Amino acid sequence: MVRRGLSAVNEYAVRAEAVRKTYRQKKTYGEKGGRGEEGSRAEKRALDGLDLAVRAGTIHGLLGPNGAGKTTAVRVLATLLRFDGGRAEVAGVDVARDPRAVRSRIGFVGQYAAVDEGLTGRQNLEMFGRLFHLGGKRAASRAGELLARFDLVDAGDQGVGTYSGGMRRRLDLAASIILAPRVLFLDEPTTGLDPRGRGEVWDAVRALVADGTTVLLTTQYLDEADKLASRITVVDRGRAIADDTPAELKDAVGGDRIEVVVAAASDLPAAVGALARVAAGGDGGRGGGRVETDEGERRVHAPVSDRVAALTEVARTLQDQGVAVEDIGLRRPSLDDVFLRLTGQRSEERGAA
Repeated sequence: MVRRGLSAVNEYAVRAEAVRKTYRQKKTYGEKGGRGEEGSRAEKRALDGLDLAVRAGTIHGLLGPNGAGKTTAVRVLATLLRFDGGRAEVAGVDVARDPRAVRSRIGFVGQYAAVDEGLTGRQNLEMFGRLFHLGGKRAASRAGELLARFDLVDAGDQGVGTYSGGMRRRLDLAASIILAPRVLFLDEPTTGLDPRGRGEVWDAVRALVADGTTVLLTTQYLDEADKLASRITVVDRGRAIADDTPAELKDAVGGDRIEVVVAAASDLPAAVGALARVAAGGDGGRGGGRVETDEGERRVHAPVSDRVAALTEVARTLQDQGVAVEDIGLRRPSLDDVFLRLTGQRSEERGAA
C-alpha cells in the first residue's frame, strides 16, 4: 500500500499508518485441585500494520473476510480499543494522544441498534442529547430536528418496539449524529434488514454525506459497498491489500467477459474452443486469453475486448457445432470477483463483514 503520511493536509478525515493490534488471552489447561491451571497466553494479531486514508466528505468502504480486522480497525479509530503500535488520526486529532477530542468529533453505529425499545423515538433522541450534555430544551429541539431529517416525525411518539428494522436503524443513525459529528463510523449498519430497510438506511447515509459528513463503512454486502462507497479498502489478515474506487478494483480483475453455460457437460470442450478464439490476451488482442471452466456448473468464461462482436461469433460457432446452450452473455466483473481474486475466497464462503 502507498502510505500518504499523517502530515497530509485536511484532505483526509481518517488516516492510519502501520496500525497494529494484538489480542491476548490466557489459556487454561485441565483442572488441578478443582481450579483451572493457567498456561501460556494466546495471541491473535487482528491488525498487522494497517494503512488507511479516508477522504473528507466521502463514503469509504472497508471490506474483507470475517476475522480480517475490519471491526477492530473501526473500534480502534473510534477510540473504543487501544492499539499497540502505528499512528492514527481522525478529524485531524491523534487517536492515541487525545481520544476525548476524537470522541467529540465522531459518531458510531455498531452492528446492533443501541436504542431503547421501551421508549419512544423522540424520548430516545432526547435521552442521547442529555447524555451529550445538551440540556433539556436543546436536546428536545435537536430530537425534533433529527426526527424530521430521518423521516420519523409520524413515528416519533410511538414506542420503538413497534418500529420496522429500517426505522430502528434510521433512529440509530439519528442518535449517532446528535452532536453533528465530522466522521461517522458504521459497522455493518444494514445486517439483518430486508431490502426496503437497507434502502432506507442507504438514503439516510447518502444524505449525511451530502451535508459534509465523512463515513467509514464496514459491510457484509458487496453490493452495498459498490452502491455507496466512492472508494474501498480490502483488508485481509489485518492488512490493507487493495485500495481504489469500485470501478478500478473491478477493472483490475479484468474487463468484460463472455460466459457460456452449456446444457451437457460433454459440450464443455466445444465451448472452451469457441471462447479460446476470442479470449483477450494480455495485449488486449484476440486469442491467448485464459478460458476458465467450472465443470460442476457446466460454465465457461473468458475475457474479451470486442464485446458484441466476440459474443456474436461465439454464439454462431456454438450454433454451427450443434451445442445446446442454456445461457450466454456478457458479464462485467463484480466486487465478488475482486474479493475472490484478492483473498482467494468468495464473499459468501467467509463473509465480507
